[in-house]
Amino acid sequence: MSKIVDARGLLCPEPILLTKKVIDQLPSGSIEVIVDNPAAKENVTRLCENKGWNVVIKQQGYEYILNISR
Repeated sequence: MSKIVDARGLLCPEPILLTKKVIDQLPSGSIEVIVDNPAAKENVTRLCENKGWNVVIKQQGYEYILNISR
């Protein structure tokens, strides 16, 4: 199951809260999180890694796409 969290235009802690809500509902799978600021990228990455998820980050222009899986 793959989900998308579009957190563009949102400042922390909103991207973290949206991502946490999704990962708390999924025991495993993949999630794509889209953010548009470096702080959100770092904070969401830290949250996911602390909860045991793998994170691969791609940058497209000013946006970061975090592919999260477990």
